[in-house]
Amino acid sequence: MTTSARLTKTLAVAAALAMAATATLAANRPDTRSMSCERVQSLIRDRGAVVMTTGRHTYERFVARDSACYRPEIAWQTTVRAKDTGACPVYHCINEELVRPRFEFKF
Repeated sequence: MTTSARLTKTLAVAAALAMAATATLAANRPDTRSMSCERVQSLIRDRGAVVMTTGRHTYERFVARDSACYRPEIAWQTTVRAKDTGACPVYHCINEELVRPRFEFKF
Protein backbone atom coordinates (compact mmCIF):
# COMPACT_ATOMS: atom_id res chain seq x y z
CA MET A 1 0.00 0.00 0.00
CA THR A 2 1.40 3.40 -0.96
CA THR A 3 1.86 6.25 1.47
CA SER A 4 -0.90 8.19 -0.24
CA ALA A 5 -3.32 5.27 0.05
CA ARG A 6 -2.47 4.80 3.74
CA LEU A 7 -3.02 8.49 4.41
CA THR A 8 -6.37 8.43 2.60
CA LYS A 9 -7.47 5.35 4.56
CA THR A 10 -6.35 6.91 7.86
CA LEU A 11 -8.23 10.13 7.13
CA ALA A 12 -11.37 8.20 6.17
CA VAL A 13 -11.28 6.21 9.41
CA ALA A 14 -10.65 9.37 11.46
CA ALA A 15 -13.57 11.15 9.79
CA ALA A 16 -15.89 8.20 10.44
CA LEU A 17 -14.87 8.08 14.10
CA ALA A 18 -15.38 11.83 14.49
CA MET A 19 -18.88 11.63 12.98
CA ALA A 20 -19.80 8.70 15.21
CA ALA A 21 -18.55 10.52 18.31
CA THR A 22 -20.51 13.65 17.38
CA ALA A 23 -23.70 11.65 16.87
CA THR A 24 -23.20 9.88 20.21
CA LEU A 25 -22.70 13.16 22.07
CA ALA A 26 -25.80 14.66 20.50
CA ALA A 27 -27.85 11.57 21.35
CA ASN A 28 -26.83 11.85 25.02
CA ARG A 29 -27.87 15.50 25.37
CA PRO A 30 -31.24 16.11 27.03
CA ASP A 31 -33.73 17.67 24.60
CA THR A 32 -35.82 20.53 25.99
CA ARG A 33 -38.52 19.82 23.40
CA SER A 34 -39.20 16.35 24.83
CA MET A 35 -39.35 17.44 28.49
CA SER A 36 -41.83 19.42 30.56
CA CYS A 37 -40.75 22.91 31.56
CA GLU A 38 -40.63 21.80 35.20
CA ARG A 39 -38.30 18.90 34.27
CA VAL A 40 -36.02 21.19 32.24
CA GLN A 41 -35.72 23.61 35.17
CA SER A 42 -35.23 20.76 37.65
CA LEU A 43 -32.43 19.21 35.60
CA ILE A 44 -30.61 22.54 35.36
CA ARG A 45 -31.10 23.22 39.07
CA ASP A 46 -29.86 19.73 40.07
CA ARG A 47 -26.78 19.76 37.84
CA GLY A 48 -25.92 23.45 38.16
CA ALA A 49 -25.18 23.61 34.43
CA VAL A 50 -26.21 21.38 31.54
CA VAL A 51 -25.88 21.39 27.75
CA MET A 52 -29.28 20.70 26.21
CA THR A 53 -30.57 20.23 22.70
CA THR A 54 -32.97 23.05 21.82
CA GLY A 55 -33.74 22.30 18.18
CA ARG A 56 -32.92 19.98 15.34
CA HIS A 57 -29.39 21.35 14.93
CA THR A 58 -29.04 23.58 18.00
CA TYR A 59 -27.93 23.20 21.58
CA GLU A 60 -27.03 25.52 24.42
CA ARG A 61 -25.56 25.47 27.91
CA PHE A 62 -28.02 26.47 30.63
CA VAL A 63 -27.08 27.35 34.19
CA ALA A 64 -28.70 27.57 37.61
CA ARG A 65 -26.68 30.55 38.86
CA ASP A 66 -23.99 33.12 38.03
CA SER A 67 -21.24 30.97 39.55
CA ALA A 68 -21.74 28.42 36.74
CA CYS A 69 -20.69 31.06 34.17
CA TYR A 70 -17.13 31.89 33.16
CA ARG A 71 -15.96 35.45 33.78
CA PRO A 72 -16.93 38.01 32.48
CA GLU A 73 -20.22 36.21 31.85
CA ILE A 74 -23.35 36.34 33.99
CA ALA A 75 -26.52 34.24 34.12
CA TRP A 76 -29.24 35.92 32.06
CA GLN A 77 -32.83 34.79 31.69
CA THR A 78 -34.00 33.39 28.38
CA THR A 79 -36.70 30.96 27.32
CA VAL A 80 -36.64 27.59 25.59
CA ARG A 81 -39.31 25.52 23.95
CA ALA A 82 -40.41 22.65 26.19
CA LYS A 83 -42.91 19.86 25.64
CA ASP A 84 -45.67 21.73 27.48
CA THR A 85 -44.84 25.36 26.64
CA GLY A 86 -43.12 27.43 24.02
CA ALA A 87 -41.52 29.74 26.58
CA CYS A 88 -39.94 27.91 29.52
CA PRO A 89 -37.84 30.39 31.57
CA VAL A 90 -34.21 29.32 32.12
CA TYR A 91 -30.82 31.01 32.45
CA HIS A 92 -27.82 30.96 30.11
CA CYS A 93 -24.48 32.75 30.27
CA ILE A 94 -23.87 35.95 28.34
CA ASN A 95 -21.10 38.51 28.42
CA GLU A 96 -21.86 40.99 31.18
CA GLU A 97 -20.80 43.92 29.01
CA LEU A 98 -23.65 43.19 26.58
CA VAL A 99 -26.21 43.99 29.24
CA ARG A 100 -24.26 46.20 31.63
CA PRO A 101 -21.99 48.32 29.46
CA ARG A 102 -19.13 50.16 31.06
CA PHE A 103 -19.61 53.87 30.97
CA GLU A 104 -16.71 56.09 30.08
CA PHE A 105 -16.87 59.52 31.62
CA LYS A 106 -15.53 62.23 29.35
CA PHE A 107 -14.56 65.49 30.96
